[in-house]
Amino acid sequence: MTTQQKQGNLVGIITMIFLFGMISFVTNLAAPIGTIWKNNPDFASLGMLGNMMNFLAYLIMGIPAGKMLAKIGYKKTALVAIALGFLGILVQFLSGKTGAAGFYVYLLGAFIAGFCVCMLNTVVNPMLTILGGGGKKGNALLQSGGGFNSLMATLTPMLVMAMIGDASKAAISDVNPLLYIAMGVFALTFIILLFVPIKEIHKTENVVYEKSPWAFRHFALGAVAIFFYVGVEVGIPAGLLYWLPEGAGVSAATAGFVAGTYWFLMMIGRFLGGAIGAKVSSKAMMVCTTALAVVLIIAAIFSTGVSTSMPVFTGSAFAMAQVPLTALLLVLCGLCTSIMWGSIFNLATDGLGKYTPLASGIFMMMVVGGGVIPLLQEWLAGAVGWISSYWLIVAAILYMLFYSVVGSKNVNKDIKVD
Repeated sequence: MTTQQKQGNLVGIITMIFLFGMISFVTNLAAPIGTIWKNNPDFASLGMLGNMMNFLAYLIMGIPAGKMLAKIGYKKTALVAIALGFLGILVQFLSGKTGAAGFYVYLLGAFIAGFCVCMLNTVVNPMLTILGGGGKKGNALLQSGGGFNSLMATLTPMLVMAMIGDASKAAISDVNPLLYIAMGVFALTFIILLFVPIKEIHKTENVVYEKSPWAFRHFALGAVAIFFYVGVEVGIPAGLLYWLPEGAGVSAATAGFVAGTYWFLMMIGRFLGGAIGAKVSSKAMMVCTTALAVVLIIAAIFSTGVSTSMPVFTGSAFAMAQVPLTALLLVLCGLCTSIMWGSIFNLATDGLGKYTPLASGIFMMMVVGGGVIPLLQEWLAGAVGWISSYWLIVAAILYMLFYSVVGSKNVNKDIKVD
């Protein structure tokens, strides 16, 4: 590889990692902002609906995004996504100025923002895998990108919940400063990306596909695994944001810090995953972390009534907070979920060759699990309580353990991929 090619790859890697952060920022606005609307009696049981709308966009846009990637390339797809991200944040901002219709305007904004993050995910994940050369090195890059993703996930709920303050008296206007910043970042990113050279990979307008990505068993089972994974990743901290103020008497700000600490641990885990990802296989990482996560969540379910102190990340430092032991155990799951996205994607797309762009689009469609699982969990919580609702999370992780042990093996190597 020439020096120029290496420099081009480095620029592409840095750009993709930054976009990874943008994905997380937009995604993690929905659940905490939903706590504002939840205080309205008309929408008391619909706090997670904005989060659902954000992820519903994946179901609709996943496959078209993959086809767009194959037709117009990575850079143009990313530019369209960033423009949609700006529009989605703008609509959410306008929801605070539309009176009684505000909740529905907010849902529309969350839905538009979902198109943005779906398309960005379609670009970023295969690009980082390919730029890393696939295999363990591709996994290492995905984990590093995931680390920056988690940094933004750490800060977003903290900032939103701190601006909200007393959730019972909050309004959308309380988070306007953050929305202004978000729109500015999207506008600046669009301008910068216009001038950043991105090497196009798998721009396949004239390629003939003899099969579908679904023909690969390890991909099909991996798509289901990612459906459950995103639901787990979002459901664990989102449930904390709702349960701690409602069932444990913890302030909204502290609940935001607790949820933010979960994302902080995800960031740490992803940076560690990036460091060891070139030496440890995705399969081995998945087996260990899914097994540990099951143990932690079951322990959390049976730890109700026990109180403890835990360090919470406040954005600039750590402070001790008095919380239920259940919350601490759930937060520790962030170390486990940290490496799952990159590992599942790496396992599911390994050996797909020319089918990678289409597979990436399907993969993004299955991210709708991040909306479905938390919504189901909220419904279960209304029937059996928030703590018991975490049995749904346990079941989802057990499937991912099955996938990592059995389902991730490529048994369709006879299919032509070049």
